[in-house]
Amino acid sequence: MKTNVYVLYGGKSAEHEVSLKSASAIINALDREKFNVYPIYITKEGVWCSLGLLEKEIKNAEELQVESSQKVAYSIGRFLIETLKVGEKNIIFPALHGTHGEDGTVQGLLELIDVPYVGNGVLSSAAGMDKVIMKNIFEKHKLPQTKYLPIKLHRWKEDEEKTIKKIEEKLRYPYYVKPANLGSSVGINRVENGEELNKAIEEAFLYDTKIIIEEEMIAREMQISVIGNDYPKASLPGEFIMERPFFDYNAKYIDGKIIPVVPARLKPEVTEQVRALAVKAFKALDCHGLARVDIFVTDEDELFINEVNTMPGFTALSMTPVLWKATDGTTYSELIEKLIELAFERYEQKKSLLWTRCTK
Repeated sequence: MKTNVYVLYGGKSAEHEVSLKSASAIINALDREKFNVYPIYITKEGVWCSLGLLEKEIKNAEELQVESSQKVAYSIGRFLIETLKVGEKNIIFPALHGTHGEDGTVQGLLELIDVPYVGNGVLSSAAGMDKVIMKNIFEKHKLPQTKYLPIKLHRWKEDEEKTIKKIEEKLRYPYYVKPANLGSSVGINRVENGEELNKAIEEAFLYDTKIIIEEEMIAREMQISVIGNDYPKASLPGEFIMERPFFDYNAKYIDGKIIPVVPARLKPEVTEQVRALAVKAFKALDCHGLARVDIFVTDEDELFINEVNTMPGFTALSMTPVLWKATDGTTYSELIEKLIELAFERYEQKKSLLWTRCTK
């Protein structure tokens, strides 16, 4: 019997369009001899829309979009009653990026309905999405990282001048200003003075009520893919040739001008140190399934954790499949199947636990 794979994509997130690109690639990569593929589009309003069993190849991400006037709760109910095949082998692949998808909210729902799903659980998804919490965890585990300062919206509104002064006392320019809970470089700006800082903070607060200010790190940024559950493994590191001070949304998903270098240009011993640090970060956040770990390497070969992405993109420019192809020859389709296997492994492990008090 084939496994039913329900690919969730879209969602109430600034990364809605990125999710469409990821879902298109995942859907096309799934072997129809092994899997029945059901695309589940989540509109920007949060409505779940099933496209039914899909057997054709997706040539344009727009094919995966539909309109619906249903209520959110009703649409989820219809998915559970009408689309999810009770009594069959089911798994959900949440190809969702950003808030309301990668942040533990959808993962919590999937835990409640007791369906296996690809990727990280509630805790690691939530912690990995919140850059402040993530960095606090790294600090607890004594993992090296750049200096940072979190700012909350209500504090900013109370006294903007005092907040700016506090930032400038604790950190040295230039900074990166980021929403705490967003990805794909949405709402991120590099600033070199107070005027730019003020504007960048205002923009970041459009996307979140908590933001983070980080000191700029003069270094090359490595990307490492980590997959696994109890025994995670890290890929070779990769990097991008930089044409901009940092990769904003356009550079990543629209312009197509960034060039991946895989494996990254590092000394062999530094490569192994980077891979080991990536696994430590993966474990620190209690990740399962997959994650992409971004690590800075200075000219002196010092390593600093930047962040962990708990559901990295699967677009044509995404590093994750490229890294594994270079590391051990794993193809894109094989990688998708490996993630599904890991999801079932994790699900069976959790199902073996006792949910009532043992009276022996």
